[in-house]
Parts: sequence; C-alpha cells; structure tokens
Amino acid sequence: MTPVRVLAVASEVYPIVKTGGLADVAGALPIALKAHGVEMRTLMPGYPDVMRWFSGAEEIRRWPDYFGGPGRLLAGSHDGLDLFVLDVPHLYARPGNPYVTREGTDWPDNGVRFAALSRVAADIGHGLVPAFVPDVVHAHDWQAGLAPAYLHYDGGARPGTVMTIHNMAYQGKFAPELIGSIGLPWHSFNTSELEYFGGISFLKAGLQFADRITTVSPTYAQEIQSDEGGMGLGGLLRARADALSGILNGIDTAVWNPQTDPHIAYRFGADDLTFRAANKAVLQQQFNLDSSDEAPLLGVISRLSWQKGLDLLLEVIPTILREGMQLALLGSGDRDLQEGYQAAARANPGRIGVVIGYDEILAHLIQAGSDALLVPSRFEPCGLTQLCALRYGAVPIVSRVGGLEDTIVDIGEAGREATGFKFGPVTADALGWALHKASTTFRNKAACRRLQLSGLATDVSWRNRAGEYAALYRDLMASRRR
Repeated sequence: MTPVRVLAVASEVYPIVKTGGLADVAGALPIALKAHGVEMRTLMPGYPDVMRWFSGAEEIRRWPDYFGGPGRLLAGSHDGLDLFVLDVPHLYARPGNPYVTREGTDWPDNGVRFAALSRVAADIGHGLVPAFVPDVVHAHDWQAGLAPAYLHYDGGARPGTVMTIHNMAYQGKFAPELIGSIGLPWHSFNTSELEYFGGISFLKAGLQFADRITTVSPTYAQEIQSDEGGMGLGGLLRARADALSGILNGIDTAVWNPQTDPHIAYRFGADDLTFRAANKAVLQQQFNLDSSDEAPLLGVISRLSWQKGLDLLLEVIPTILREGMQLALLGSGDRDLQEGYQAAARANPGRIGVVIGYDEILAHLIQAGSDALLVPSRFEPCGLTQLCALRYGAVPIVSRVGGLEDTIVDIGEAGREATGFKFGPVTADALGWALHKASTTFRNKAACRRLQLSGLATDVSWRNRAGEYAALYRDLMASRRR
C-alpha cells in the first residue's frame, strides 16, 4: 500500500469548533484514513477556542505581517488529530461563531480571513513545512476554495488538489476588488476563472482549478450538475463531470454509540432495545410531553430553515396531532419558524415540545429516545442526523433528496431490507402521507422492530467511505505521474 500524505484544509473541526456537518467530517475522516495508509494533517484557523486547546503547540513559522498583521503557523495534536493552526489574531481572535458577528451578519473581512487560510495551505503544499510535504491538498468548502487556485497560479511543481463541496448554497462570494489584496492575478477576473456574476466566488475557484471534485453523496453529485441544484455553478460542474464524484459521509461511531454514550439516560445495544423505552420516558420529561409508551414520538434536530423543510413540518402539525403522535424539536434558525414552533408548543402542551438552540447532550437523547427522526429537507448534500438515527434505532422519515435518498431504504422498496420512510416530492402533502404511513407501521410492533434492527445493522461508519477517499488520492497521484 503506497503511503499518502494529505493536507486537509477546513474552517472547523469537531470537537474543537463546530457549526455544522463539515466539522464532523473534518474531525472523523483523518482518523479513519489511518487504516488506509493515509497520513492526514488538517489546517484550520486559530479561533479563540482553538488557541485554548493548543496553548502549548509548536511554532513552525512566524510572520511579522501576514495579511495585515503578525501571524504564526503552529503544529500540534488533539484526540488523534494532527493539526496545523494558522494563528493570526487580527483575523481570527473573535468571539462566537467563526463566520458571523453577534448581530448575525458576515464578518466584513471574511474574504481576507479565508484567503489567508488558503494561502498558507498552498505554501505548505509547496514545502513550507519540510517535515510534512503533502502529496495532495484537500480543500473543504468555500472557506478553503482558494487553495487550489493559489497552487494553480503559483505555477511550477505542486501537489494534487481535491475540492469537496459540503453544501452548494455557501459559495464565498466577494467583490472583485479583493483580488489584488489577496495576491491573485488580475487576469484571473474572467468567466473562465474566478469571475462570478460580477464578483468572485471562492467555491468557484476551487471547482475550477482542483484536479478532483467530490461531494458528500452520489445523488447530490448528480443534483448539483443541474441548473437548479448547482445554484449558478451547474454548468461548470457539468463541464467537469469527469472529475466529480460523490462519496457518502460517515459518522464517528465511537461518539455515536448507544452502548457507551455518556449523554443518554440508559445505554442499550442492538441485541436488547428494552432501554429505548426508558430513554423515551426521559425525553418526554425533558420536553414536557405527556408520558406515553404508545404515542409515537417524532424527533427533530435541525437548523430551522427553508432548506431543511421545517416550514413544511410546521404545516403538518395537524397531521401529527390527528395521528396521535408527539413532536420533540431541537433547533434554531429563521425567526418566523422559531416563533411558529413555539406557538405550536404553547397551543398543544404535552404533544409538542420545542427547545430553541443547540444542545449536544439533548441531541443524543433525542436519537436514543424518539421513535422516528424527521429530516424533511428540500435539498440535503448528505445529512448526518439520519445516520445517527440508524445507529440508535430511531426510524428515519426523510425526503428523497441527496444523501437522504442514498442512505435510507424506504419501507416500500422491493428486494431490500427497509430502514425508514422516504417521501417525494418535497411538499407538505407528501410529508403528511409519510407520517400517516409511519403512524400505521408503528402500531405494528413487529414491523417497527424490523425497521429498527435493519437500521442498527447498517454500516454508517467511515470505514468504507475512508477507503474511497484513499483510492481517490492514490488515483490522483498516479494520474499526475503519467
């Protein structure tokens, strides 16, 4: 097995900094790749939370002026992850969310902040750290999208490059005036390179110049080549279809393991689901729901947004009530949706429970105690909550899009062991029908148990997915040698 060195570039990494699924992937994939002969180190920004973890990290390089202020490159390890940290306080030493202000608006210098991250990634690709010269630079999402572009415009020998799209909706769009200040050539401002509807897009840069493009499920790889799914970049992705592939995400099965999970009330395994009922009882207490073994309990762990289809779920509250179901929802997002769910909870005490915000412990309890986990997204690159649900015996009810289509087997599909319910098109009527079908199935204890056991038997780990990435890296290296 040929050893491979890969520099991953990500704006967040679990468990250090997390706002979404990108962090989970960036935290789990490097560890899973070790079994496949891949040494991966991850470059991330030195946010305050990161610097607290790495107070004793080794300084690799120091700059008196890096994109407008002093900066350092640090190296260290945390929980099996080997990391490079770009410590540039004037860019990253800010409280709260990595991307937005306390008022919820983007930091006005985000273009410079993440250009700096990509620039140092390219420099590491060129040998800035002699002890770790990568064969491949793997950029995640728009925040790292300029890394392949810098390597392209630098010229000369360079490592192979991979660009992974976690969500096409986030494209890193900025004014064209940024080009000169971040060290890119002005001749790049044209439609064949960086120009994007009168500005520039960091995501487009990565898609344009990376040797290979991946996204997080095979179905999403097809969807983003359409004009609608590509969100302005469908034509580019169709032109680069030969370089594009979809590799499903996995989850960290050590973190998400009902047999050892410290965050749930009662631990259990596939051989004995007895304690799921006890977790359900605790979950009902946490959400002020009526104590009931018979009422099917629907769980939701989600950003409250149009993309996630949470407006549709709000429309079918009458169906949930009519079917004798309960709803436990954890999430935050659009103010109108937050207020809508809070109003539904006030109007239906004991039946609808809502917690606005995010709580990791509560998220684990929802997986362990709910009968079904709802993911009604309008588009979903991969989705991780439905994978966690399979692992915990919560039956997924999902829309037929992206990774939801690829990871759940509908109860109506012939010749395959069903693991959940899928609906399409993504409308309130179709979701309501899926809920009715699920409610009917839950009344049949044997049928419900078969769904749970099939889900529990599904491999949702990174084991095979990591192997696909390892094969991609080696194929890229071989093609560059030819």
